[in-house]
Amino acid sequence: MAGTEGGRDWAYRVDPYGFERPDDFDYASYEAFFSRYLVVLTRRAIKWSKLLKGKNSIQKSLKVKRYIRKGIPNEHRALIWMIVSGAQANMEQNPGYYHRLLEGEKNDKLVEAIKTDMNRTFPDNIKFRQTADPCLQDTLYNVLVAYGHHNKAVGYCQGMNFIAGYLILITKNEEESFWLLDALIGRILPDYYSPAMMGLKTDQEVLGELVKLKVPAVAELMERHGVMWTLVVSRWFICLFIDILPVETVLRIWDCLFYEGSKIIFRVALTLIKQHQAFILEATNFPDICDKFKQITKGTFVTECHTFMQKIFRI
Repeated sequence: MAGTEGGRDWAYRVDPYGFERPDDFDYASYEAFFSRYLVVLTRRAIKWSKLLKGKNSIQKSLKVKRYIRKGIPNEHRALIWMIVSGAQANMEQNPGYYHRLLEGEKNDKLVEAIKTDMNRTFPDNIKFRQTADPCLQDTLYNVLVAYGHHNKAVGYCQGMNFIAGYLILITKNEEESFWLLDALIGRILPDYYSPAMMGLKTDQEVLGELVKLKVPAVAELMERHGVMWTLVVSRWFICLFIDILPVETVLRIWDCLFYEGSKIIFRVALTLIKQHQAFILEATNFPDICDKFKQITKGTFVTECHTFMQKIFRI
C-alpha cells in the first residue's frame, strides 16, 4: 500500500501534521499500531464529548487529570491546553495585547535572529515551506516576534521556534499559540530559555540525581566515562521532545505537561533510560554512550504512545 511509488501514496508519505516520513519509515508496524490506537482514540473522543457537553470550559479535577493522562482527542486539544495552562484566562484578560505587540516598535537584533531561524524550522514539514499556501512561516514569525517583545528577559533563543511551530500546528491560531508559548516559557518551564538557562541546568542536574536513585548502574556508567547529562538530554528538555520522539507521542506528553508541569519531562526521561538500561550499559566508551541515548528515542516502544504514556506514570 504505502510502499508503491506514485501520487496515490502521497498521503502516507506525509503525516496528518504535514511532516514528511523518512525513507526508512516502517509503514507496516506503524499501521499495525495505529489500527489499535484508533480504537483508543475513538473511545476517548466519546468520553471527552460527554465531559465537555458542547461547552468550551472545563474545571480542573482528578477526573480531568485522568482523562488528560489518557490523551486529549485532537479536536479538543487546543481548547484543553488553553484552559488548563491558564493561557485562555490570560488571553481574555488582555484583549488586543498580542496585536499591539505586533504593531509596536521592533528590536532589529531580535527580528534578525528570528528571521535566520525561519528556514531551519521543520524543513521536513510541507506546511512550513515557503511554497505552502498559507505558509506557516509567516505565522511562526509573528508569534516569535510578539513573544520576544512581550518577554524581553528571554527575547528569542533556539528551540523556541520548534515549540511555537508545534503550537501553531495544533491550535491553527496565531494568538492562542502566543499565549500557550507564554504559559510554557513564563510559568511551566521558568528559566529554561533565559540567557543563563538556570532552570534548564537545574532540571538536568535533578534528572542526574533521579537516575542515581532509580537506575544507579546507568548513573555510574555516565560518571565513569565522564559524560555530563547536559550532553545527552539537553535537547530533550529544550525542545520538549520535538524531533526526538514521534509526533503523536510528543503531543501526548504535552497534554500532561500543560496540566501537570515540568515533572512530566522527568517521568519521560526516566522511563526512556530505565526501559533501555541493559542496552545503555552495553556502551564501552564516551561516543558509544552518546549514540545509545540517540537510539533509545526510536522504535516501537516510543511509537506506541498509549502504552508509553501508561509506562511513564508507573515509574
